[in-house]
Amino acid sequence: MTYSIVARDPESGAFGVAVQSCYFGVGAVVPWVEAGVGAVATQASAEISYGPRGLDRMRKGEPANAALSALVAEDDGRAVRQVAMVDNQGMAVVHCGRSCVAYHGARGGEGWCAQGNMLRTDAVWDAMADSYTSASGDFLDRLLATLDAAEAAGGDVRGQQSAALVVSVAADGSGSAIRLHVEDHPQPLVELRRLVQVHRAYAELDAAFERLQAGELEGLVPALEHALELAPDITELRFRLAAALTVFGDPRGRPMLDEIYAHNDGWRALIPRLAAVGQLPDFPGIVEVLTGE
Repeated sequence: MTYSIVARDPESGAFGVAVQSCYFGVGAVVPWVEAGVGAVATQASAEISYGPRGLDRMRKGEPANAALSALVAEDDGRAVRQVAMVDNQGMAVVHCGRSCVAYHGARGGEGWCAQGNMLRTDAVWDAMADSYTSASGDFLDRLLATLDAAEAAGGDVRGQQSAALVVSVAADGSGSAIRLHVEDHPQPLVELRRLVQVHRAYAELDAAFERLQAGELEGLVPALEHALELAPDITELRFRLAAALTVFGDPRGRPMLDEIYAHNDGWRALIPRLAAVGQLPDFPGIVEVLTGE
């Protein structure tokens, strides 16, 4: 009832699972990742325990093939399971039970495996594999492209409902973990892409304000503008940019703030509250400048 990709990014060492299913809340069942350890996708007649137990075995040093073989051997329901794992050495393995609903199958390579069951056609897993190995962009782009390829090749025979993208931090601990779920949506892959853009926008926002706290003002406005370009419907991003422009004396800022306040005056009410806890730059009159009062 699901198609998924489980992978280790060869550049950063981050682990990721991307999945779509005509099933409510697939992200709570299929994807499991742990930085520096591995990733697991458990689906078909899913047994959730493959996720935490598989990660535990790999954390203790078992390679993915040994971890998966041991869990399958203990499982009386193995015939209806489909489980894929990848470890921190890039070994990727999959178990496709003989009684998984057709069409079902998988294809993998070093550091990745694509799999699905209850699919409309038997071309889906090959389409996923070809997409993952040829797609351009970063790790997130490749995972998303793999899901799109699965859907284009037929996808889940019942259609679409939910999707998820779960990615660990890099092997060296850098970056940010991602856990994005689309629980119930007519176009979950479209919505998942939107959420990835919002994630990227907030990452840009966080980086910009880390520079601000360090006293590095140069580049703040361009970074905020880029964040808003990535997620133009997010009021938080528009407010942050408008506030920065206003503080720097840019004439574009005041109209933007006034438009935000006209839609929701709570943003204006927030200004003195931020100042009270030291979350605004410390210079005289900043509250009055931003509130326009």
